Amino acid sequence: MSTQHHQLFSSESVSPGHPDKVADQISDAVLDAILLQDKHARVACETLVKNNTIVLAGEISTTAHVIVDEVVKSVIADIGYHHTEDGLNVEQCSVINMLTAQSGDIAQGVNKDKKEAQGAGDQGLMFGFATDETEALMPMPYTLANQLMQRQNKLFKQGVIPWLKPDAKAQVAGVYEKDKMIGIHNVVLSTQHTHSISLDILRKTVLEEIILPVLPSHLVTEETKFYINPTGQFILGGPHADCGLTGRKIIVDTYGGMARHGGGCFSGKDASKVDRSAAYMARYIAKHIVSAKFAKKCEVQLAYAIGRSQPTSVRVDTFGTSDIPEYDLEKMVQAVFPLTPYGIIEHLDLLRPIYRKTATFGHFGRSEFSWEQLNNLDAVRQAFK
Repeated sequence: MSTQHHQLFSSESVSPGHPDKVADQISDAVLDAILLQDKHARVACETLVKNNTIVLAGEISTTAHVIVDEVVKSVIADIGYHHTEDGLNVEQCSVINMLTAQSGDIAQGVNKDKKEAQGAGDQGLMFGFATDETEALMPMPYTLANQLMQRQNKLFKQGVIPWLKPDAKAQVAGVYEKDKMIGIHNVVLSTQHTHSISLDILRKTVLEEIILPVLPSHLVTEETKFYINPTGQFILGGPHADCGLTGRKIIVDTYGGMARHGGGCFSGKDASKVDRSAAYMARYIAKHIVSAKFAKKCEVQLAYAIGRSQPTSVRVDTFGTSDIPEYDLEKMVQAVFPLTPYGIIEHLDLLRPIYRKTATFGHFGRSEFSWEQLNNLDAVRQAFK
């Protein structure tokens, strides 16, 4: 397929064993452990992983009593890091806990006498996005990159391919004709492995057992290129090869780069932090607009000031795919959807220990999450009758 008159768009994903994702999962596991005991806790937990050392830092205000070391090690064991040569050893790792209480200056803006008046935990801007190019209303290249990593992780965890190891990355470049993806230009997949496998066998096995079973056959052509472990061997991985940090994969967490990002990460933050909760609401809104057939593609921006409950701005962009003026869509959003921190938390039921599973394979496009449900669709449609 010639790309002379087409555009390419690439998205990436990473496995649960990627060092940054190890950090995200630890941060969200700590949050979940606290929420199990204290759903009104204030949590901002950052994680750094390097070699066999895990550092936790941030601010937490809670009545919960959590043994952080146990939470950290349960995550590492679940990911599959049991041997030092893999990049991290759950039996030998050390945990440095630098978590402290939340600043009173921040708390005074969030904690109000009337919970309905709860203010945003910080200033910031958040984006939500939806597109009709997949059933889940997510970008196709990003969806495929996630599916590649899900399959790699499944085969690793099940031991189906015994030489696979936890750390991996995937990237998919889609060929677009206007707004429609018509093919796959290239796939890049790098996976950690043991010493025992040759590069030729690895590349053949990854292509046949991981890549081709995932990719839609109608999008693969003779011109599709596959770059499998393009640098050669990838034996040393995990936090031994690369330092991991919470929030360093925010594009992987969201829309693979096809939508804008406000810059704030999600993992390790309770729902009073609008970095997380308002981004979930923005996706919820965008998905409703596209599902109602008001647009083929939609991006929603919400912005907040610390301590204030109402957003300082609301913006809807349909990229020329809607017959409804965007100003009218913005008015509908403000009339139909709860946009205060308290309203978002209540509507999406966010005071629950649900966050560890968001920390891998993206926060959006997965039906088990409340912000992916279309339970406000009737009200959205009614607004323009």
